[in-house]
Amino acid sequence: MKLGVFYEHQLPQPWGEDGELRLFDEALEQVELADRLGFDHMWEVEHHFLEEYSHSSAPEVFLGAVSQRTRNIRIGHGICLSPPAYNHPARVAERLATLDLLSRGRVEWGTGESGSLIEMHGFGIEPEQKTAMWREAVEQTANMMTMRPYPGHEGQFFSMPVRNVVPKPLQKPHPPIWMACSRRESILRAARNGVGALVFGFVEASQAKLWRDEYYAIIKSDECVPIGHSVNANFATLNGMMVHQNHGEAIRRGLDGFRFFGFSIAHYAVYGEHRPGVTNLWNRFQAVKDEMRETPGSGSIGTPASVREHLKSYADVGVDQMIFIQQSGMNRHDHICEAMELFASEVMPALKEGEDERLRRKDEELAPFIEKALARKPKLAALRAEDVPNVESIGIVIERRTGKDYASAGGTYADPTRGGAIPMASRETFARAAKVG
Repeated sequence: MKLGVFYEHQLPQPWGEDGELRLFDEALEQVELADRLGFDHMWEVEHHFLEEYSHSSAPEVFLGAVSQRTRNIRIGHGICLSPPAYNHPARVAERLATLDLLSRGRVEWGTGESGSLIEMHGFGIEPEQKTAMWREAVEQTANMMTMRPYPGHEGQFFSMPVRNVVPKPLQKPHPPIWMACSRRESILRAARNGVGALVFGFVEASQAKLWRDEYYAIIKSDECVPIGHSVNANFATLNGMMVHQNHGEAIRRGLDGFRFFGFSIAHYAVYGEHRPGVTNLWNRFQAVKDEMRETPGSGSIGTPASVREHLKSYADVGVDQMIFIQQSGMNRHDHICEAMELFASEVMPALKEGEDERLRRKDEELAPFIEKALARKPKLAALRAEDVPNVESIGIVIERRTGKDYASAGGTYADPTRGGAIPMASRETFARAAKVG
């Protein structure tokens, strides 16, 4: 089973002057440590306006820093919000490709819709439209990364003309696509679209097995029609994590932070009411935390032996990756690092044993089904070179609109868009160059 670490950049109040600076510095140190210890993936969310719960509103910037401070760990958007009002599909393609190049091909492309009105309405998105927005944007972003040129798109939620979106990613045809899932229906939708299921919910191994088996049954069926240009057949789920040789100390160090993670999700997405810049989420949590006695997903908070046994149950039912939430609530940086080191020395070896052979068998088993799925994918027709439209520069357009001949007026340095500050070849030279191709 693969192992990942997960970052929301949680920052409960009260906030000190350097609180956010310390938050990001410590997260980078933790990811560096995870890379050295042999964790396989790191995942970074994208959220907006969710104070205390998530201060990760620009994951592409943070992940760029991660790419330069790590060498082996896979770098995951968990997730990049897909509706075009959050992120224009061309900008997503550009950022993913750039990050993939900077990381030398380590990017995982997690996608999703978002689940809180405070975010959606902040960007003018209605919940009824977000699934259709996801589909349109993800499909076209994948096309942009694989086609030269991209033929353009006239859609329901965004439109753009023919352009060649650069750079292109190192991984071909594009980084593996995942989808955020919180319930059975979305897990099955991920399988139908041929993408990995990031199950952002906490379930016992027996429930994970049921969902995992349904997911792979669809991957192997005619229902699987890839939204991208590859199939990423993987099933991942979440746990909290804090490991210590003393069980009580592990609970003391990690359980409240994990409970706050669940409480704050429910606050923004299910039950809560929020006054931006006024509501104190940590104070509210403190008032009710002792009532949160049932905490699914807390089985990885304990001793190395209990955590190892707990996680083996997920590996045994075929979960491909377990992702761990540690940076949550008021959990301390030094405790997080100590837990990761203890996990790596006493838990990780049992979960890594036989992993290469498991992946080999899995790839061999799925290969014919993936080949058939990719054959079912409708392809966007490529443009012939002679059909690619000519795009005029702004100077030509200004000349036509104003009736002025800037070339004769200003000679070599004429630039109607900037007042003549950039040295250029003459108009006649550009005309000769255009005949080359």
